[in-house]
Amino acid sequence: MAACLLALVAGCRPADPGVVRIVSSLPRTGSAKQQTDSIVRGIRMAIEEAGGSIGPFRIEYLDLDDATAAAGQWTSEAEAANARRALQDPDVVAYIGTYNSGAAKVSMPILNLGDLLMVSPANTAVGLTKPNMGEPGEPDVYRPTGRMNYVRVVPADDLQGPLSADWARRRGVRKVYILDDNEVYGKGIADLFDERCRELGITVLGHDSIDAKAQEFKSLMARIKAAGPDLVYFGGTTQSKGGQLAKDMVSAGIPALLLVPDGCKEQVFIDAAGAANLEGRCFVTFGGLPADKLTGKGSEFVDRYRREFGETPEGYAVYGYEAAQVVLRAIRDAGLKDRRAITDAALRLRDFDGALGSWGFDDNGDTTLDALTVSVVRGGRFEFEEIIDATDVAGESSAE
Repeated sequence: MAACLLALVAGCRPADPGVVRIVSSLPRTGSAKQQTDSIVRGIRMAIEEAGGSIGPFRIEYLDLDDATAAAGQWTSEAEAANARRALQDPDVVAYIGTYNSGAAKVSMPILNLGDLLMVSPANTAVGLTKPNMGEPGEPDVYRPTGRMNYVRVVPADDLQGPLSADWARRRGVRKVYILDDNEVYGKGIADLFDERCRELGITVLGHDSIDAKAQEFKSLMARIKAAGPDLVYFGGTTQSKGGQLAKDMVSAGIPALLLVPDGCKEQVFIDAAGAANLEGRCFVTFGGLPADKLTGKGSEFVDRYRREFGETPEGYAVYGYEAAQVVLRAIRDAGLKDRRAITDAALRLRDFDGALGSWGFDDNGDTTLDALTVSVVRGGRFEFEEIIDATDVAGESSAE
């Protein structure tokens, strides 16, 4: 019976016993391409370091696009098609993705049906893994089999959102105006930032969702200027008009600081806003360390990346590399070409010595890493400013 079910899921195509195929599903078309190029490079580097094989298996890698030229970003249809393609290929043993948390909601329940390991280098929405923190029914709705198959190597928004508010208070911010792009990631992190601001006594002057299809936001900025915030927070990405918002904010003469999350931590964001507009006043948070602060295996990765590609890796490159390393470790630990065994091996990782340091997965499939990096725009680039450790902030709060 099990063989019949496997054949049905696999579309009756025979498997190659000597091959394990790894698939990634990321927006390879549109404005996120710069970030996903770096993720894919990281994945390829990990596979190359393994010599293209793991144990008795030859590794094949398939780089799939979940965006379309017409949309310029990921689409539900493209992501679902990628997930079904991976599920029906008996040689696919792992799926690296997605980049967007909204896309993960599409593919997670599909891949769960086949116990196919899904490792995200970029998803941060809390509801994907954490009970009682997201929408009703999350995360169980993504696990129709009742079993887990999803992990992520990047910290979730329940770290980044609240710690961003803690950082704002330490900077002397007393009044904030919050914007979000009304998408899973952007609104989720903005809501967490909003909640923490109110807990800290920071006045929230307003919280609006923008239309990411709009060409400009001048009238919105006039309203924000009249409110007089110390800081404007945007929950969203470069692709959902982060750069345009920053540009219009400066044009409107708003003297406030601007704080954005990791979805804007790419050079494209600075270029879209205009580097001069952001100089010294735009800050970005990121769950993890910047490239030049990585040590050990992380530093080795950065050095090799620079040699091969002639540039410093974008923020998510190392997460693509680490996601691939998790997959390779799980295949090796499982010791056989079996999706459930490989998925279980990944879920058991507790002592992973990787490019991000020493870490593991908790019972929800989340990374145990808990540091937040803050960078500022200087000289047309993101420049590291400080690391905020969740443990340190918790200690400060309990002492008050």
